Amino acid sequence: MLRKQVAPYEKADTQNSIVQLLNTILPFILLWILAYESLSVSYFLTLGISVVAAGFLTRIFIIFHDCTHGSFFKSKKANKILGTITGVLTMHPFSQWKHEHSVHHATSSNLDKRGTGDIWVMTIEEYKAASIWQKISYRLYRNPIVMFGLGPIYVFLLKNRFNRKDARKKERMNTYLTNALIAAAVSLLCWTLGWQSFLLVQFPIFFISGSMGIWLFYVQHTFEDSYFEGNDDWEYVKAAVEGSSYYKLPKPIQWLTGNIGYHHVHHLSPRVPNYKLEACHENTEPLQNVPTITLATSLKSLKFRLWDEKEKKFVTFKEAKPVKQPSIKRVTATTKS
Repeated sequence: MLRKQVAPYEKADTQNSIVQLLNTILPFILLWILAYESLSVSYFLTLGISVVAAGFLTRIFIIFHDCTHGSFFKSKKANKILGTITGVLTMHPFSQWKHEHSVHHATSSNLDKRGTGDIWVMTIEEYKAASIWQKISYRLYRNPIVMFGLGPIYVFLLKNRFNRKDARKKERMNTYLTNALIAAAVSLLCWTLGWQSFLLVQFPIFFISGSMGIWLFYVQHTFEDSYFEGNDDWEYVKAAVEGSSYYKLPKPIQWLTGNIGYHHVHHLSPRVPNYKLEACHENTEPLQNVPTITLATSLKSLKFRLWDEKEKKFVTFKEAKPVKQPSIKRVTATTKS
């Protein structure tokens, strides 16, 4: 019933899509040029401009994200072409990320199907049964400095450059094409502007937008009373509206992040374009009664480390208590994107 209610919002609007391209990519290019020109004035000014440019790059990623869901344009070919171009700007191979992200949507909040395209989450019982090295690895992974500091460098610069072992030929070729275009663009800019100037402008934009992207993904699935179930009890609609938050952001930040704060709507129906998410939320009453977090309350999620299967909530390491219930065997991956 709920999925039928959001169906009218699932159609792309070509005019809205073109307008969004114009008010996103053009300002980003202008801000990048302005940041470069400001190097001769003050690097503090450059960094200030970079923060704004990073916001627009995050918005470009949302366009890329919509393309992978086939929701930005009506044409499958147009989505792939634009997705590949914006994938170069955001350093994400279109086909590779499309596969991983579709798996994420199909398995989000399913305790028995973790491991692809999600944040590494361990239950209390799993953590207590883990080896000392697994515990150290997990603690490092969940450390904010590692996740939001080293995370963007690892994911964007390293992980995204390689195909998974079972990737099909078309996916592999798209990754090779993306890597080649990135290398060509970087080489051209280093040659014309100088590698030092290029790095001084590009690195802060890349790092800030990357950290912002990981934060958004993290906080929209890591909140106290989230939803996680084993495969037998897992339900798609509940995983969408209870396991994905409504991140209520100030309007300027909401705009820069392409309405992705309406993450519950997006998970319920990935075919809804980002520019229709707010309207879908506002006009569908059941979607308004979902877990809601704000900029202030979202900071609380930084302390959450483990999932308590008994109490059905995230807890800190200190709050984790001995498990007295029967053992639940699960298989978890040790690396996540």
